This record gives sequence, structure tokens and C-alpha cells, in this order.
Amino acid sequence: MKPGKLEKLGLRSRFDFVLHLPLRYEDETVLTAVNAAPPGRPVLVEARVQRAAIVFRGKRQLVVNAEGLVLRFFHFRNSQLAQFKDAIAAGRYVRAFGEVRRGLLGAEMAHPRYRFIAGGEPLPDSLTPVYPATAGVGQATLRQKVLEALDAGPLEDTVPPGLRAKYALPAFDESARLLHRPPPGIDAASLVERTHPAWRRVKFDELLAQQLSLRFAYRKRRGRAAPVLRADGALLQGFARRLPFKLTRAQTRAMNDVLRDLVQPHPMQRLLQGDVGSGKTVVAAIACLAAADAEHQAAVMAPTEILSEQHARKFAEWLEPLGVRIAWLHGSLSARDKKQALAAIASGEAQIAIGTHALVQKGVEFARLGLAVVDEQHRFGVQQRLTLRRKGDDSLPHQLMMSATPIPRTLSMTYFADLDVSVIDELPPGRRPVTTRLFAAGRRAEVLARIRAACADGEQAYWVCPVIEESKEGVQTAVETYERLRRELSDLKVGLLHGRLSPAEKAAVMQRFVAGEVQLLVCTTVIEVGVDVPNASLMVIESAERFGLAQLHQLRGRIGRGARESVCILLFGEALSQTARERLEIIFKSTDGFEIAQRDLELRGPGEYLGERQSGEPLLRFADLERDGELVAQAIEAAAEMLERHPAAARAHVERWLGARRDLIHT
Repeated sequence: MKPGKLEKLGLRSRFDFVLHLPLRYEDETVLTAVNAAPPGRPVLVEARVQRAAIVFRGKRQLVVNAEGLVLRFFHFRNSQLAQFKDAIAAGRYVRAFGEVRRGLLGAEMAHPRYRFIAGGEPLPDSLTPVYPATAGVGQATLRQKVLEALDAGPLEDTVPPGLRAKYALPAFDESARLLHRPPPGIDAASLVERTHPAWRRVKFDELLAQQLSLRFAYRKRRGRAAPVLRADGALLQGFARRLPFKLTRAQTRAMNDVLRDLVQPHPMQRLLQGDVGSGKTVVAAIACLAAADAEHQAAVMAPTEILSEQHARKFAEWLEPLGVRIAWLHGSLSARDKKQALAAIASGEAQIAIGTHALVQKGVEFARLGLAVVDEQHRFGVQQRLTLRRKGDDSLPHQLMMSATPIPRTLSMTYFADLDVSVIDELPPGRRPVTTRLFAAGRRAEVLARIRAACADGEQAYWVCPVIEESKEGVQTAVETYERLRRELSDLKVGLLHGRLSPAEKAAVMQRFVAGEVQLLVCTTVIEVGVDVPNASLMVIESAERFGLAQLHQLRGRIGRGARESVCILLFGEALSQTARERLEIIFKSTDGFEIAQRDLELRGPGEYLGERQSGEPLLRFADLERDGELVAQAIEAAAEMLERHPAAARAHVERWLGARRDLIHT
């Protein structure tokens, strides 16, 4: 077998095979008489082979008769017929494992797993494991490879005896062997449900490895050199004097956290999280000025062109009067303008560069990159963020990551434990809470009446659709909805914005909406982040049941930015699943981003929530953040003790569990 097939399963080292744990088990430790086999449950039977032949009953079949039992194979090789004929000639028995059903010829098994024996052969002394597999790798091959790895010698325990005793953990060697070869009579349900003490040990070790790796990353970063930026320069002081509003207490606290980091000689790695509209951008601008004051550059990377334009406009409004030169890299730039922008960044003339992932592409060079700001950081892959940091020279630039998707405590304790975190947990004065209303699709006429009334009163509105065009399952698309609303609301100016428009077309539509020339903007989730139109006070979300909780909360955050009362209408279809009903109820009842994020984690799990942070490599394969909260707390405590008292064991533990994947956590 080619190694590539096993590598698809992540199986390279001995320990990879040891940790390829079974999904379930089959019990071949007990023989069952054919006439006593319970319906619907696979059993092991033994019988002498009597006849074997290929028959044609509708389709070609291999039919084997064996003492009161028929074995039937619809997909088979001719060599199998020869094997059964040899068994008949030798008077051998067949042991077959499968579900016994009643057929035309009596008791039957279809496509059982089988092997030939001489009779009287002892039964296995453990349950048979069934492993996660991939195309081209059968269970027999996997089982052989995994058990070979298990039997290659004792498995050294990387957790010191004192810690094992403190947390009542069984030995690792004993736990791994039990999970691969459970003895007969064991509570198999506790193995499948992962509640057995052996599973508890595996999950604890996984969480411990993650905590240790994050702490090693944190220490390593503190040991690296970074540019020392300024927290008291002329630009920062000038900005503070000109700022037309007062920072909230939460913004001030976050600003102080960031500035305290930037004057250190080691790189900052801070996550700034705050709900939609909480004012993270001004903190990022202050951080960029700290770089400019120290004659270094700052890069601000946003996931969408619209959000990068929003930043470019805000930064220009705030910072250009101070004499700060800003370069904005975007898709609409002419070749000449792009060349000029790249030259300004490369020479250091541009103190702040703003853009999408274009900032990390080949050809973008910085003169003295001192700070990398990554907005909506969960939308960028690990490699993109690493590449941006490597745009610095010999020293590592400081990194400020921002997220408007609040991160639940269980996630911040695990996946984000290597980051310093600042939270902006209050909205600026003047931000009014958004009222949320639920409307069934049948009440669409009432929604249209609301839009007419709001626009007649000088307000603007969004109508958000889940897809652009060619949708199935009766979902309204943006293009269809735009055409329909233009007819139904012919007295209003209706615009259309979606991801397939060119950057120039998107910019033109948004400019018309910002200027008030478009009253109703039909759009997709392209407006989820970065759009700031204070006059837009009404939002309709079509087929709201198709959106995730975090997405609904982000979309809702696009309104409520002006002085008027704002309303978000969630239009939902007829047949709602239980999960969709729960989602809509949560968003209807709560405007607290952290509460919504926690419920989102419970409903969806961490993989989807984290986006590309894992870059395709799941950091937690076995532990479950919701079910294993107690183990998370114990692993955090144990990691601190191991680093202090058993550093060699800590490194061995991380090497065993993460190997080549360690670097993915260091971003």
C-alpha cells in the first residue's frame, strides 16, 4: 500500500497509529447459535462449509451453504469461490460476523466478515475495533498497522506520576491498550460515548498538549526581538487633541493594553475583541500611530474589499490631517496607481498600508514594518497571517488581531490561550440597541409597508438575501429579490450589492448608498462587516433560518449606528427545523454578543466557529469543549505545574501529540 493513503488519515509516526482510536467495536469474543441470533444485531457464528456456487437470481451472487446458514455475496471475486471450495475439501469451518436475517432459504447473512478455521480454535480475547478509514484502506489493514504500532514496545508516560495521581488518571500505556483491545464484558457504551476513564486520559493529554504548546509559543515570542514603538509621540498626541469624541472606558482600557505592549522589545500578540460597533477601529488607528511615531510602518489587513475601504476612509479622515501618508491596496487600482502604492510602501513613504489579503502577496515589500493589524482575524488562514508577520525585517512585527465575533470563555481558554486578550464590552454613546422582530414569509406585505414608511421618513434600509442567484429549495436570491422589489417599491430607489460585482461596481453602489441616493440596498452577506451607514435604520434578513447565529448578529450590527430607533426584521420560511427555530429565538431575545457566541458554540461546535485558525488541522480531535469543561480547567492547571517543575516532560508531551503541527498554534 502507498504511504499516501495512510497519510490522508494523518498516519505517519508510531504515535499517529497509536492515537488512531476506534469509532466503535464489534464483539467477536462470543459464539452465537444461528437460531438464537437476536434480530438487528451483528453476531459471530461458526459453521462447517457445505456448498458454494455462483447463482443468477436477478443478479450474479455467490451463495455459500454452511450448516443451517446461508452466506450471500453480491460483490465478490472469483478467488472467493475457490477459497470456499478449498475449505469444503479440507472440512474446515467458517466464522462469520454479521446480522442474521430470515430469507427464502432460512437464516442468511449478507456480506459478512469471515475467516476459515480448523475447528476448536480459541476465540479472540478482546473486542474488535472499527477505525476511521479512507478510500483504499480496509479495516483489516488498518487494524494490523495500528496493533503493530501498539505492540512495538511500552508507551512511555509523559505525564509525571504526581500529576497522574492528583487528577486520578490511569497510565497512558494501559489506557491506549484498553481502547484498542477492550476485554470482553467491558461497558462498550462508555467507550463509544468516550466517558470511560481510558478516554478521559486521552482527552486530558490532548488538552494538556494544546495548553503546553500555546504556553511554549507565548514564551518563545516573548524571547524574540520586536521594534520598540512609541506611546507618547507627536502624532499620537495630536490625534488625542483632534479626536471629535471621547473614548469609552473600555476603549481606553484596550488602548492602554495595546500601547503598553508596543513599547516592549518583544512582539505583541494581542486579540482585541468587541461586539459590532463597539469602536475597535479607533484603537487600531492609535496602535498604527504608535508605529508611525517610531518611524515604523503599520499594515492593516481586512477580509473584504468593502471593509478595507471602510478602514481606508476612516483612517484618512482621522490621520491625514496629521500628515500621515496612507496607501490603500485594492482591486480597483489602475496598474500605474498600484505601482505607485507599492513603491510608497517599499520606500517607507507610506506609513500605513491598508488592504485585503493583497497585502501578503508577492511583490508587496515593507521598508520597516513594525505593526500588523488583522481585522476579523478568524476569516484569515494561518498561513496568510504568518506571511504578513514575515514581511518585517529581522525583528518580528507586533500583531494586533481584531474580532467582532465575541469568543466564548471555553474557546479563549483553549484555542486562544497564547494570546493576550483585550475586550471592549460597552458601546459608544449614541449607539442605540436594535429591536429584532420575527416575521413569517407570509407577512411580507407588512414588511414592505414598513420599508415604505421608513424611507418616506428619510431613512434607509437593507434587504439581505442568503445567495446571489440560481438558488434551489425556494430560497429567495439577491438578483430575484432585487427585480421583485424594484417592481413592488417602484417609488423607491433600489440598489443591488453582491460578491460577484467587480470592486469598482461594489464601490460605486456603496458610495450611492452612503450618499443617500439609494434608499433600499438589496445585498448578500458582503455587508456583514465594515459597512457603516448611520442613516440606515431598518434591515430585513430574508430566509433568516439559513444563517448562523454569529452571522445574524454581525448583520444586525450594521444598523443602530445613528440617532434613530433601528429595527431588524427576520423573515423566515414555513418549515423550520428545531435548530433553526432555536437560532431565531436566541437572536430575537438577546443583543449580547458574548451570550450569542456561547449559544452558537453549543449549537455548532468549535470547528465551524474558528474558521481557518486550524488551517485544516483539527487541534482537538478527542476532547469536547462543552462536555469536558472540567478537564479543560485541570489541563490548564497541570500545564502551569509541568512547565515549572517538569519542563523536559512538557516538551516530550508536546512533541508526542503535535509533532509537525506545533507551528500552527504559534499564529
